[in-house]
Formats: sequence, C-alpha cells, structure tokens
Amino acid sequence: MQHNARPSDLGQSPGWDGHARGSTAYARVLAALSFAGVATFAQLYSTQAVLPMLAADLHVTAAEAALTISLATVGLAVTVIPWSFLADRIGRVRAMAWGISVATLLGLLVPLSTSFGMLLVLRLLEGMALGGIPAIAIAYLNEEVSKAHAALAAGSYVGGTTLGGLAGRLVAGPAGELWGWRAAALAVSLLATVAAVAFLLLVPRARGFVAAPAAGLRGALRTLGGHLQNVRLLVLYGQAFLMMGGFVAVYNYLGFRLSGDPFGLPGTLISLIFLAYLSGTVTSRWSAGLTLRFGRRSVLLAGLAISTAGLALTLTQSLALILAGLAIFTGGFFAAHSIGAGWTGALASTARAQAASLYNLAYYLGSSIIGWAGGLAFQSLGWNALAAAVMVLACLTAAAVAVVHPRNEHAGT
Repeated sequence: MQHNARPSDLGQSPGWDGHARGSTAYARVLAALSFAGVATFAQLYSTQAVLPMLAADLHVTAAEAALTISLATVGLAVTVIPWSFLADRIGRVRAMAWGISVATLLGLLVPLSTSFGMLLVLRLLEGMALGGIPAIAIAYLNEEVSKAHAALAAGSYVGGTTLGGLAGRLVAGPAGELWGWRAAALAVSLLATVAAVAFLLLVPRARGFVAAPAAGLRGALRTLGGHLQNVRLLVLYGQAFLMMGGFVAVYNYLGFRLSGDPFGLPGTLISLIFLAYLSGTVTSRWSAGLTLRFGRRSVLLAGLAISTAGLALTLTQSLALILAGLAIFTGGFFAAHSIGAGWTGALASTARAQAASLYNLAYYLGSSIIGWAGGLAFQSLGWNALAAAVMVLACLTAAAVAVVHPRNEHAGT
C-alpha cells in the first residue's frame, strides 16, 4: 500500500483526519449507514423468505422464482461502477440519497405487479437504484472516519447490512404466510421507507469528500484497469464472487428443502432460519477487531474455514444440526466479507470508490449467477450436491487468499 499519496488522490480533503471513534459525528455516520443497510438489503432480498409460496402462486420453478433475487442483484452489480463515478462528481451523500429514495419508490410498486415478467422488471430496476449504496458507503466511511478505526467502522456497517437483510426476511415470512407474497413485499417496502428516512435525517454532511474531475470513458477505464492489475485486489474480488454466490444459493434453496419431506415446515417457521444472520452481525464487528491482533489475512482465512465447517453440518438429516450449521456458516461468511470489503478500500491508494465498486460488482454477480445456478444443482442432484459445491468454492477461495496475500502483512494493509 502506498503511504505517500496526497489526500486529494484519496478523494479526501487535505488536513482532514476523519471523525474519531467515540465522537457524536462518528456515531451518526455508523447509525446512518446502518439504516441505509436496512433499506438496501431488506429490499434487495425481500422475496427470498417467500420464494416457495411465490413459486406456487405464480406457477414457476424454484430456479425461476429465484430470478426475483438474481435480477435484483444483477441490476445492482451493473450499476455500482456508474454510481461510483457519479458519486465522485456530486458527492457520496447525495448519490446515496438519490439511490435509496428511487429504490424505495420502486419497492412500493413491486406488490402491484400484474405478471411474473413485470415483477422481474421491477426487481431489476430496484436493484439498479440500490447500486448507489454499497460501494459508495465504504468509500464514504474511508473518507469520513479516522484511518485507525476504518476497519472497525466497516465491520459495523456490514453488521448493519446483516440486520437489514434479517429484518426484511423476518417481516416478509409471517406476512407472506398470512396474506401472500404481495403483502410480504409491501411490508418490507414500508420498513425500507422508514429506514431510508432515518438515513436521510442522520447522515452527516461530508467533510472528507473532494469532487473528482470528469474522467471521461478513457479515464474511467484506466482507473478500473489499474485496480484489475492489482493481484491482491483481484483475489478479494474472486472471494466476493464465489462466496456471495454460494451464500445466496444456500439461503435461496434451503427453504425449499425444509418445506419438503421429511421436514415439512410452514413458511413462517422457514423465515426464522434467517435469524442465523444475527451470527453475522456479531462476527462482522468481532472479526474487524481481531484484525488489529492477527491481521486481515488470518482473520479472513479463519472466516472461510468456519463457514465451510458450518455448511458441512447441513449435510445431516437433523434439523437441529442443520440450523446450527447455518448459523456457523453465516457467521463465517460475514466475518470474511467484512474483512474483504474493508481490505479493498485499504489496498486501493487512489479511486477507492471504484475499487469498492469492483468488489461489489463481483459480489453481486456471484449472487446473481451462482445464486441462480445453485438451483439447477439442487433440482437435479439435491441439497448435498449444492452444499458440497459451495464448500469447494470456499476452499478454492481460501487457497487463493493464502497464496497471494503475504503471511506477514500488517493489520492495516
């Protein structure tokens, strides 16, 4: 990592060191981004808890129903980079405000879908609007929070996103069981609306942002190409693609497994599996703190190992072991994701918003492609084949991280 870069190169105001941990502004930054995480991830995965009932109501297969997730994440993936360049021009806060507002309005239209095709189009557009949040949030954190606490702040933000995803699913499950998937979508959209308003009210004025000049297409490609030539960043992007894809596949299709024989669980109980997200809320913050002692590499590898061990428990026929394994898998995944997302900003000495956008592009392309393709494996070969495939992806990821990132790296690089 280059330590002699000028503040303006970092997209950061000269002389600005960031809000210190413990200050009111620091707390407002984290609270605002936590609400942004609720609004974003509650909406992005709003149909996941009701996929079996959506598939039955619209007469589509499990893999087709999962397109309501995949197309939303595709929309987010293809727009994170354009959003990051827009944010360089108009400011992080304004870009996030635009994205979260448009996405919330589109989310309120989802329950009014008159066909499966219209539902998919709205979900795609909703995801495109949400692209204005994830990558910009990490860049905003790196500009507004003191460098000493950037990893901890990133962990807190990721923890907030887990609460958002959990809240949306816990609202959708019971509402869907009582009144159908349309009522579930409406309930989640109303929750997201409240969270979006809280974000707009809490988010502090940016002090570390310096507007970047318009780079043009060549400049944009040069910026992205520079990041893609960094092997250490490439490995983190690969980790995001493979692990997020496997993570979404597990949550997309475990509900179908538990609703069938021999478990036969109703929709409301199935929605409770998302309580496993609470383990991710804990490990996101916990893992960020551990980087100060053990370094990012060691903590990331530990997260991957824990997630693999947890997923192995889901191969059994014991409901208790499956649920315990899901919690362990989720905790390990979010520990690794927290480290990967924060590390991306630390490794990029310039154009951090674009570096984070590439991470999010890989992350959500994995969600879209592997999250959907996992349904083909599940429908053809069953749960064990799907789980084994995700475990292989985790092992490949760990091997790449171990080879490329040096063992003696410092905690902050």
